[in-house]
Amino acid sequence: MLIQELHDIQAAAGATFAELATTETVPISFGNDAAAIAATKKGVALCDRTHWGRIQISDSDRLRFLHNQSTNNFNILKPGQGCDTVFVTSTARTIDLATAYATEDAVILLVSANRRHQLLELLDRYIFPMDRVELTDITDTTVAFSLLGPESTQLLEKLGVTELDNQSYATHKSIEFAGIEVRVAVGSGLATPGYTLIAPASDAARLWTELVKAGAVPMGDRIWEQLRIEQGRPAPDFELTDDYNPLEARLLHTITYDKGCYIGQETIARLNTYQGVKQELWGVQLSGPVEPGTVITIGEEKVGKLTSFVKTESGYFGLAYIRTKAGGEGLKVQLGEIAGEVVNLPYLS
Repeated sequence: MLIQELHDIQAAAGATFAELATTETVPISFGNDAAAIAATKKGVALCDRTHWGRIQISDSDRLRFLHNQSTNNFNILKPGQGCDTVFVTSTARTIDLATAYATEDAVILLVSANRRHQLLELLDRYIFPMDRVELTDITDTTVAFSLLGPESTQLLEKLGVTELDNQSYATHKSIEFAGIEVRVAVGSGLATPGYTLIAPASDAARLWTELVKAGAVPMGDRIWEQLRIEQGRPAPDFELTDDYNPLEARLLHTITYDKGCYIGQETIARLNTYQGVKQELWGVQLSGPVEPGTVITIGEEKVGKLTSFVKTESGYFGLAYIRTKAGGEGLKVQLGEIAGEVVNLPYLS
């Protein structure tokens, strides 16, 4: 297995691994959680996102095809550009939040680990005989790493990579450094500044080693999940489910209203036109631990539901859908015995 060498290096650096429901093995911690969090704020952390899915869409109809399948405008993408997009059902219920990178001859989609197979099947189902579209699952032949933190640009400069300085989100380029061909994209996947790197799986161990040598602090998936919740990136099975649409998830940067027809478009257009969004995703600062799924109330009235929870160094925190009529930032709420205050989320604002 191509990834084994990478896992051996990570294990030698103190990594503990867990197997996800999707059977991928993921480094959940390097025994340095406090240092990794500090690196995201003051230096550079390095997170292995190889367990995320990577789907390549090629052939001449690729942009038109993706334009018709998800919420963002693919027809305007030039090679080297990218965007976030949401795949939704015909009734605009959320399936996944993906990042797309358009290259000279393909589009690479970075998708959630637990949605890779579902999206491959979904996309495959919508390819008609006349479509010039080819789908390839490149998850097992590639790796994905994220650099997170204010020093990420300086770290890449140390390795001779300067082409992406001051470029807009999801701008990307295939760059050779340390003898490895790496696609480097602006954006860490979270609200923290940084970059996403996609490289051949055969070069995984060498690339990881070079990045650590240049000063990146290894960070486990547990801290990624903590940051995800604190910053408000919605995730499948938690905030992105059959119960919610992208407007409720506040993924407004992924929606182009004037792009024409796509799956789920009518529902999204109607919600937008008639201000039909009845609930929205917020953060909740909590006075104690609470199980996801817990009902949120004000007095006797049910106003929402907790979807994710994490204990952080500064207390307890959750993500929740709150009814629009109840209010937003600053709202005082109850979750059983636990008090909460609604706060805004950096990823969504």
